[in-house]
Amino acid sequence: MRDKPIYVTQPVLPPLAEFVPLLEQIWDNKVLTNNGPFHQQLEAALCEYLGVEHLSLFANGTLALMTAFKALRITGEVITTPYSFVATSHSLIWNNLKPVFVDIDPVTFNLDPRRIEEAITPQTTAILPVHCYGLPANTAEIQRIADVYGLKVIYDAAHAFGVRQADDSVLNAGDLSVLSLHATKVFNTFEGGAIVCKDAKTKQRIDYLKNFGFADEVTVMAPGINGKMSEINAAVGLLQLKTVDESLTRRLEIASMYRELLAGVDGLQMLDIPDTVQWNGAYFPVFVKDTFPMNRDALYQHLRSHGIYARRYFYPLISDMPMYRGLPSASPDRLPVAQQAAAEVLCLPIYPALTFKDIEQVCDCIVSPLKAAQMHALELAEHEAEDLDAEIALDLSPNRPELVFHPLNKSTSELDRG
Repeated sequence: MRDKPIYVTQPVLPPLAEFVPLLEQIWDNKVLTNNGPFHQQLEAALCEYLGVEHLSLFANGTLALMTAFKALRITGEVITTPYSFVATSHSLIWNNLKPVFVDIDPVTFNLDPRRIEEAITPQTTAILPVHCYGLPANTAEIQRIADVYGLKVIYDAAHAFGVRQADDSVLNAGDLSVLSLHATKVFNTFEGGAIVCKDAKTKQRIDYLKNFGFADEVTVMAPGINGKMSEINAAVGLLQLKTVDESLTRRLEIASMYRELLAGVDGLQMLDIPDTVQWNGAYFPVFVKDTFPMNRDALYQHLRSHGIYARRYFYPLISDMPMYRGLPSASPDRLPVAQQAAAEVLCLPIYPALTFKDIEQVCDCIVSPLKAAQMHALELAEHEAEDLDAEIALDLSPNRPELVFHPLNKSTSELDRG
């Protein structure tokens, strides 16, 4: 066991000396929330950094997801993935919407567009894909399907901060994209979230909804919620933006080290990142196949026994959880790819403070069962060779007793008579 555990992630924090002056400003102006100056600055700064038109900050990503469906007046059924964090589907239930699960693509682990079209019914009003592990979903095909059937598309982009595809922010896909700015994400405000939209009118409606539905001091335009981000969280975000590029670069370096050290390991599959994608290194999943010496859960426990806390994102599937498994679309035989991914996935530690020594130790711990299996196979081969040598020596021995062979075509009675 290591003296200091290696966790799957660790938050990046701004220098405390830079944070204190911002706290002093908050104390001086007495504005703690309700669209304060830091809140406004962070919204503008994120729009510029991410390359999006409009962005509304939230206290967390789940509240942002819940509000996104209310903003677009979604009703009925929403097609989504079973392979995600449970907040994806919980946000639907909180809006009295019915999740309809479809299977995922075996390469990207995102919604399989072919399965989407099969699941559309007269009650379907929207599609809720996830950019899993920061790898973009098939946005072009999903939009084509949505246009044909008149559906809205809301992306759960919790993993996709800073991700670009064909030189455009993936957050510009669909009608809305929802970010998580949680402590575990590549860019964090301690707790936080955001909705990205394309026009000022939609942003205004979202801003009303996150403030209880207030349009002005006396007018409530809809049953809203309290989803506002505080000034303290917004101040953290402004400081985090100063170093986010360094953090993303470091994540990609770590991912590259893993790929190099685990290359050629039989039984491990890694994520395939297309050249057209500017990835953010949000997660580093490996998939433990049958040819690896132990299954995923055994490897998970093996790593934990050595102080390395990998995580099984995403196991169990949302569709296997008690509140969802009664849905017809949650049947395991309808979701074979997602079921297999959930049984095989293991996300390795990845965060900017991870050292090369840490990465080596993680990889050595992963490879050690393989080396043990190879050593065991070698020992078995040596024992078999020794046994064969002993048999040969016995055959050549001058004291070897003679063996009497009976003709096989004689009956038992004939053999008895000699």
